[in-house]
Amino acid sequence: QVQLVESGGGLVQAGESLTLSCAASGSIFSIRVMGWYRQAAGKPRELVATMSRGGRTEYADSVKDRFAISGDITKNTVYLQTNSLKPEDTAVYYCYAYGSTKFDPNYNNAYWGQGTQVTVSS
Repeated sequence: QVQLVESGGGLVQAGESLTLSCAASGSIFSIRVMGWYRQAAGKPRELVATMSRGGRTEYADSVKDRFAISGDITKNTVYLQTNSLKPEDTAVYYCYAYGSTKFDPNYNNAYWGQGTQVTVSS
């Protein structure tokens, strides 16, 4: 119904930057929120950053001075600029969308991408 495709992950050294991209497609009626979560090995998935259709953003405390979320939800795209990366940022980063499909415009659901690996070496 809704597909999310991420790109931009990779292997970098501490202090470097990466830009992650995500595009949503499929039978989208309206997306309300898009963003990024991450999951490190052996840890639960956690919020990194989200942005709402109205432009409100939310960041995890651990990244808010280093990462920046941007994009155009009306065009179903979101980006994550990651700066000053640290080894503890190593994780699989998942794109997230919350919205409805053309099949049921009144029902909102959460959708996830397959993830992109970010590895930061020290």
